[in-house]
Amino acid sequence: MKLPLDRGHIAGISRRTGRRSLTRADTTAAPSPDLTGRDFTAPRSGTRNVGDSTCISTAEGRLCLASSPDLATREVIGCSMADHHRADLVVDALDMAARTGRLEPGCAVHSDRGPEYTSSQLRAKIAELGGR
Repeated sequence: MKLPLDRGHIAGISRRTGRRSLTRADTTAAPSPDLTGRDFTAPRSGTRNVGDSTCISTAEGRLCLASSPDLATREVIGCSMADHHRADLVVDALDMAARTGRLEPGCAVHSDRGPEYTSSQLRAKIAELGGR
């Protein structure tokens, strides 16, 4: 099978249906401050954590995966998988990261502005963990 060439580089074939992203900003939620300033590095582990989620098509149907990597080590320290794309999914991933004991008090949690990441449920969990 031939792969398409993109500016002289090999590129994979995408089966996208025109939808660009799973993220739809919650326009009613108050925006959180950008604590990273677009600097996705960290001076030490446990001080900056990010969150992202995606959906994966499988033979058994669609599964959603939320991950919570540490910016210092780039290691995923929390993850969650479910058949839905709700706030529980990202809260469970952050909960797993916290159970590892590798989030320091005051840890900055950064994500996009999708509805699951701007939910009051996630904000309450971050506050409970002593994060920002």
